[in-house]
Amino acid sequence: MSAVRAGRSVDHDRAVDLLRRSYATVPAGEPVRLAKRTSNLFRPRAAPRAPGLDVTGLGGVLAVDPVARTADVQGMCTYEDLVDATLAHGLMPLVVPQLRTITLGGAVTGLGIESTSFRNGLPHESVVEMDVLTGAGELVTARPDGEHADLFAAFPNSLGSLGYATRLRIELQPVRRYVALRNVRFRRLAELADAIDEITRTRSWAGVAVDALDGVMFSPGEAYLALGTFTDEAERVGDYTGQAIYYRSLRTRTHDALRTHDYLWRWDTDWFWCSAAFGVQHPVLRRLWPARWRRSDVYHRLVRFEHRHRVAARIDRLRGQPPRERVVQDVEVPVARTAEFLHWFAATVGMSPVWLCPLRLREPAGPSSARSWPLYPLQPGRTYVNVGFWGSVPIARGAADGDVNRAIEATVARLGGHKSLYSDAYYDRESFDRLYGGATWRAVRERYDPDHRLTGLYEKAVTRR
Repeated sequence: MSAVRAGRSVDHDRAVDLLRRSYATVPAGEPVRLAKRTSNLFRPRAAPRAPGLDVTGLGGVLAVDPVARTADVQGMCTYEDLVDATLAHGLMPLVVPQLRTITLGGAVTGLGIESTSFRNGLPHESVVEMDVLTGAGELVTARPDGEHADLFAAFPNSLGSLGYATRLRIELQPVRRYVALRNVRFRRLAELADAIDEITRTRSWAGVAVDALDGVMFSPGEAYLALGTFTDEAERVGDYTGQAIYYRSLRTRTHDALRTHDYLWRWDTDWFWCSAAFGVQHPVLRRLWPARWRRSDVYHRLVRFEHRHRVAARIDRLRGQPPRERVVQDVEVPVARTAEFLHWFAATVGMSPVWLCPLRLREPAGPSSARSWPLYPLQPGRTYVNVGFWGSVPIARGAADGDVNRAIEATVARLGGHKSLYSDAYYDRESFDRLYGGATWRAVRERYDPDHRLTGLYEKAVTRR
């Protein structure tokens, strides 16, 4: 059976031509950027001096091949649209990041993760090939092997500093109608880490297969793993798009079930638990707040408004409250050091809850060795735990804004971990190059962007140019 077109009609060639023509209009010497209306980044960005690249028409699913289990997808397609197209064929991407408006191109060049990452790795590991508009304005097709294999390997975590994906072919996996959940409580973090290690090795728990795995720590004495199993039968199906709030269910339900579509977006309705900052978890306001506005992109727009106008900061100042440091990070820590990090974090930073999402680089199907990704060099065969924490803390007397984030960076590095770069980073250039493949990045950049039209990786992640 041949691939079938998915979603709305897309004139991909015309969209790519429009993109390339907009590239040609950017004056020499001016940085090349995308013209994006939305973003899931938490890094401040300098206002562009020149028009961005026109990505109109690059937000669709081109085709789904239910036999080969692949999809051809444009770079600006959101996972919300991608999931709708693939679920219609009983399929889903191997990893679906937890927020609806994350784009496929963004997840590949900027990393993504979710509850299937303990067996499927990260989104870029399911890419078969991709078309990339380079900094030199050329369109190349990068694959794991061949002429542009260097770009294929360096593209993940390059954050658009090596080019922009216009089309990606990705692998898909079959799914069932529901995800049955077992919410298992742990009173000791060492026991939780041991359970994660066992599940990632055996892909089962208490004799039942585990297809999806993540969790939440409320405190060092109260943490949960949510063990998901795909199934076609469910007696009781939960719904966390209305009054009920998903993360609270981990404390009250030992067993649960969600429709697969709803499971994939279970965190989006309340932006994990961050909707509480807007009052949306209050029962009265929740009834008044339209359900169509209970989405991560709505909350993100509110946060961007606050960043621009500093309303909350002004109110805190009038109340005599200390200024606050934003602490919004996702870090990967080896599972053997996860309990140590969580204890340190609870005692030093004190934010809760935190998200826990195990991951391993995807293991090859055959005898070949695991592929390396030099700009985010996780160790093959090692289990990591992504720890996500999103909020702010008061700046202590005598401390400076950024001190807490720097302490987190230092601790993660000491424990052999990494952190993603969607939010603030404070590394000096030497440390950054050591952690994020600086030598490889420079070599690939010189080949595909010799005039340095694209903003550099360090500049994007740290100096905010």
